[in-house]
Amino acid sequence: MRKLTIVLVAMIVLMVAAPAFAQETAGGAAPAGVNWNWGLAGVGLAVAVAGAAYGQSKVAASACEGLARNPAARPGIQLALILGLAFIESLVLFIWVMVFLKVPTGV
Repeated sequence: MRKLTIVLVAMIVLMVAAPAFAQETAGGAAPAGVNWNWGLAGVGLAVAVAGAAYGQSKVAASACEGLARNPAARPGIQLALILGLAFIESLVLFIWVMVFLKVPTGV
């Protein structure tokens, strides 16, 4: 319950803080020299990589546990392990490509 409360409070704080970054200056344009695109894209990529690393560790742990319980099922478990790791890693690569496609290059 404590973790859920912390997550909900963090979500509320982030939702309240977002409009502050969306406001324009008096002239109607963004202030010169402020470009958050690459920094925020880097944070998003870091979150994706962290999630993928956690997922890969869970896949590897489950495969090791399955092999310890039933060594005769090694070929099937190994195939599922490699396929699962490839899918997880491909999601991170897709996020990486999307960062470079969506973030504008001009300052």
